[in-house]
Amino acid sequence: MVKGVVAAIGNFDGVHLGHQRLLAETAALAAEKGAPAGAVVFEPHPRRFFRPDDPPFLLTTPESRDALLKAHGAAHVTPLRFDAALAAMTPEQFVDVVLKGRLGLAGVVTGTEFRFGKGRAGDAATLKALGEAAGLVVRAVTPKIEIAGDGKISSSAIRAALREGDAQAAAAMLGRPWSVEGEVLPGQRIGRGLGFPTANLRLGELIEPRRGVYVAQARVGGRAFGAVAYFGRRPTIGEGAPLLEVHLFDFDADLYGQRLEARLLDFVREDRKFDDVAALRAQIAADCAAARRRLAALQG
Repeated sequence: MVKGVVAAIGNFDGVHLGHQRLLAETAALAAEKGAPAGAVVFEPHPRRFFRPDDPPFLLTTPESRDALLKAHGAAHVTPLRFDAALAAMTPEQFVDVVLKGRLGLAGVVTGTEFRFGKGRAGDAATLKALGEAAGLVVRAVTPKIEIAGDGKISSSAIRAALREGDAQAAAAMLGRPWSVEGEVLPGQRIGRGLGFPTANLRLGELIEPRRGVYVAQARVGGRAFGAVAYFGRRPTIGEGAPLLEVHLFDFDADLYGQRLEARLLDFVREDRKFDDVAALRAQIAADCAAARRRLAALQG
């Protein structure tokens, strides 16, 4: 990492509106000090370190997270390995050995609820006292962001919304639709056989949203297409590993091996098993029609 950076520090999973406010404060403080702005990100997420058997829960891949951090003003993004040695550090060691010594930061910006050090012993006030004693400028930020409904913006709240299939609530907190991006996988061409070819994506370490059908937007090769997306195990044709299957409207080309981003915009219906393939085909046609209508309303 470049020395002398003013950096926001945290997990930044999702890079939601609260994180974006933190990054804006970081850029402002960096400008005041005539220093570059950056972000220091724990990698892996501490939850994965402490609870390795948890199912996938991330809102963004590390690659997408880092791209979003840079898009919101972090010129330098540095992963900080979260391991047993880091977890065992006292707050004093974390500031002196890591922030001041290893990273050579000029300043640090955190949220007011930031905790660090062994047993989460340090808080934002601790960081300010220790940091300033070590010659670091420290600023703790309480993002004040009003959104529709009653609730606090957090990565946990966004995960809860996605588990409920509430893509619009997740988007309101993220400041953009939640999306999955990856290389299109070769499949069994079942969708094509039904008359609705799909691009298949695995979620990997990303959280699984509610299973079912979504209004979506697909982005590939610099172009955007309306789409309908399905996440589930395809119970009508024999259950398999859960996939995100995306049918692009008004598109007919081979996508295998290309990178595609699927943005979930709205929930259409729950996943269910149909009596036969003909019933499934009819339902997919109805889902496509419903998705086109909702897309028109959303874009209206």
